[in-house]
Amino acid sequence: MSRVSKPYEIVERALELSTTDGLVVIADEHSSANLRWAGNALTTNGVTRGRTLTVIATVDGAKGTASGVVSRSAVTADDLEPLVRAAEAAARGAGPAEDAQPLVSGVPSSPDFTDAPAETGSEVFADFAPALGDAFSRARAGGRELYGFANHELNSTYLGMSTGLRLRHDQPTGTLELNAKSPDRTRSAWAGRSTRDFKDVDPAALDAELAQRLRWAERRIELPAGRYETLLPPTAVADLLIYQLWSSTARDAVEGRTVFSKPGGGTRLGETLAPLPLTLRSDPHAPGLESSPFVIAHSSGDSGSVFDNGLPLAPTDWVREGKLERLTTTRHTAGLTGLPVSPAIDNLVLDGGGERSLEEMVAATTGRALLLTCLWYIREVDPATLLLTGLTRDGVYLVEDGEVVGEVNNFRFNESPVDLLSRASEAGRTEKTLPREWGDWFTRAAMPALRIPDFNMSSVSQGV
Repeated sequence: MSRVSKPYEIVERALELSTTDGLVVIADEHSSANLRWAGNALTTNGVTRGRTLTVIATVDGAKGTASGVVSRSAVTADDLEPLVRAAEAAARGAGPAEDAQPLVSGVPSSPDFTDAPAETGSEVFADFAPALGDAFSRARAGGRELYGFANHELNSTYLGMSTGLRLRHDQPTGTLELNAKSPDRTRSAWAGRSTRDFKDVDPAALDAELAQRLRWAERRIELPAGRYETLLPPTAVADLLIYQLWSSTARDAVEGRTVFSKPGGGTRLGETLAPLPLTLRSDPHAPGLESSPFVIAHSSGDSGSVFDNGLPLAPTDWVREGKLERLTTTRHTAGLTGLPVSPAIDNLVLDGGGERSLEEMVAATTGRALLLTCLWYIREVDPATLLLTGLTRDGVYLVEDGEVVGEVNNFRFNESPVDLLSRASEAGRTEKTLPREWGDWFTRAAMPALRIPDFNMSSVSQGV
């Protein structure tokens, strides 16, 4: 066998080696670059490269089609045949796959399928790093310390199938998390951003935002648990609605296991979830949030199927003008439920028609309200209502008549994102945001701030 090393060559050779009825090969070429800093100084930086190959073999039998999935890292030409044989053996040893469907065909090939993978490197920080250095100087002069990290990843995915399908997608993913602390470490503030290339990230603006929050924290106010009018910033809204999206599988709803199940049977599709004209949607071509326009599934589960690899993705409204419009389905679960095929898409946008920024929503507040920074340690309590619990983190501030008057203690909350949508009294301007809790798994989100009249702070937390 000739030596092959290019991703598309790896895919083609694996397909040539197949002896089963169907084969799916996914080659992921991964590169990353990162910066880390502490106490107003860079501490580490690095660049990594890697390759992962996933082989999915299918075998047709009298009782149905079985599948076998095997993944390996750092795959070379010599590893290919053992990897393909392992996937085929796994398929022959498995029972019929419940989600079996014909492999996707008839999709036009990507014109760049044979091109070299895209790569990131330290050059992605060419403008960001000097600006970060200037922010260190300002922070030092202002008596605060900056901590955090910036990470940029570029994943080139090559998808080939025995049906002739050949698709390729390049996915850049950038995240920035920045903490500012007072020298005595009694005050802390956080800000995060998602980006495709770090060209739209302004360290000076972030430092100014954090400096203001540290000033707010100079006055400490203790508040008891209770229900408070609360301003949820876009990052907190994203964390809550991402979990809602993950919980919106059609099959679970039809089988009566989720908040989207209708009492007595069926689903809540068509029901009004929010009085505000809120639209929750995903679109692989959303500007600044672009994601794969076709299904990439390395394994099968509640919201994805290896048999759907290569299936084209289209813009999808999950909630439209306040009404539940779609639940996530694979081709298999769409057939089981009688609902349209609606695969998961790797971004999420909430539009509410609002024009106010979070700062303008604070200024418009009458009486007393809480302004959150972010949420963390979010866990599910009750799937039937999608009741979640979690903690506030890195700053909860008290707003009185349009002014932030100090920082209050942290809380544990108990809320359902579905219920929050029904009670939201205002949605602000939609903007790109970085989820704090789910940022390791889901970064492409755009959300407005939401005003909740009676957010349930169930107990006081000593967490920071």
